[in-house]
Amino acid sequence: MVTGEVKNKIDNIWDTFWTGGITNSITVLEQMTYLFFMKMLDDAQTKKEVAANAFGVEISNPVFKKGTWRNPDTKKEVPYESLRWHVFKNTNSTDMFNTIRNDVFPFIKTLNSGKESAYSRFMENATFLVQNPRILTKIVDDIDDLDMNDRDAMGDVYEYILGKMAASGNNGQFRTPRHIIHMMVSLMEPTLTDTICDPAMGSAGFIVESAKYVKEHYGQDLLDRNNLDHFKNKMFYGYDTDQTMLRIGAMNLMLHDVDNPNIAYCDSLSNDNTDVNKYTLCLANPPFAGTLDKDAVSKSLLTISDSTKTELLFVALFIRMLQMGGRCASIVPDGVLFGNTKGHKALRKELVDNQTLQAVISMPAGVFQPYSGVSTAILVFTKTNAGGTEKVWFYDMKADGYSLDQKRTEVAENDIPDVVARFHNLEGEKSRSRKDQSFLVPVEEIRENGYDLSINKYKEIEREKVVYEKPSVIFDRITTLEGEINAALEEFRDKYM
Repeated sequence: MVTGEVKNKIDNIWDTFWTGGITNSITVLEQMTYLFFMKMLDDAQTKKEVAANAFGVEISNPVFKKGTWRNPDTKKEVPYESLRWHVFKNTNSTDMFNTIRNDVFPFIKTLNSGKESAYSRFMENATFLVQNPRILTKIVDDIDDLDMNDRDAMGDVYEYILGKMAASGNNGQFRTPRHIIHMMVSLMEPTLTDTICDPAMGSAGFIVESAKYVKEHYGQDLLDRNNLDHFKNKMFYGYDTDQTMLRIGAMNLMLHDVDNPNIAYCDSLSNDNTDVNKYTLCLANPPFAGTLDKDAVSKSLLTISDSTKTELLFVALFIRMLQMGGRCASIVPDGVLFGNTKGHKALRKELVDNQTLQAVISMPAGVFQPYSGVSTAILVFTKTNAGGTEKVWFYDMKADGYSLDQKRTEVAENDIPDVVARFHNLEGEKSRSRKDQSFLVPVEEIRENGYDLSINKYKEIEREKVVYEKPSVIFDRITTLEGEINAALEEFRDKYM
């Protein structure tokens, strides 16, 4: 968690961008990310140089080579050394501004090979928007105190910035709350044998949280070279159609030690996405409440759910993308659980009859405030293509640790620890009744109810019998009270009138 001096420094950087006329929150984060990347490149090479000097050797594949770099925009030869953060930060405001804008920024846009440049793959259309040397100097000075080699601390910094971006509410992005992402990752318990994908990755929150979970639980195993190579280069995949979010997501992953994430610009629901039987785990909060032109949708998805609704098509995509035995946890709007269209029913039937549907966790409507009050749920299933659903676990989550209004302040009520604990002990749920907050429902009953997956269809509401007094008793009480009032009035009149 970011606190104290670092938090104040990030807040100051944010405010400085606003002072400089950059007020759109996602643009602020994007511009900040460019400068983070410039510093990361130099810090990483400096660290390698220190180690190499200790052994009297040259570092391999340096980003900043000896000699000069030819600027493709100006056709000038620029010394590599002048492109390094620790060099240009010590020049005067005007020189530093010109160096960053005219040389360093074009340089990082040309880095297109090597794991250190995963972020730069998405820099083609990037634009440097800081226009004031004084503003840039202040931002660079504040960023300079951040240790880019401490990935855990920088990961927290970046997540704090993402939180500020979400809190501003004007970027058009629906950021999944971090504690909900953490809950879903805890439900799925990723391991080093997994290959994980989020086909609607945004800022890569699910992938980052999965990486953190693996590091926390399998840290010793990451000392093995093959495991580390898998973690850094082959374990995490993500797609998005927004180049800005791809840049932000790539930086987020790099700051969490995923140096070469397999993320790409791709419309996941189109024919451009050819992933089939590829991943062992999908975690996502895909866009919903939208419709697509059927001609733009991959035909393989329409065979599962003949629909134009993105919330249905993404679940169909997860089924297609997963390997046999692969698992998925995805947020869906409540309509997916009970919608009456042919596409809705076909998708639910597919999950129940052809795959193994394990859980439906209904979340409170305020989880996505202040952006939306839409009710959502989490679907958890395993791909089998041969059925296997015996009982489905339902949980009625009423609190997530925050108020369910637009302020979303912390509160004591929080069902999330209970959700995770009970999901990992479904054997203990067999004794629960339909009056409890969670319970199991046999698959036969779900089929009998037309594959309806809304918890209210199965939850037993305990109603207390209310016994009202007879009208005659109430009337007598009213008459008595009326007499007492009249007597008091007479006493008052006799005494004061």
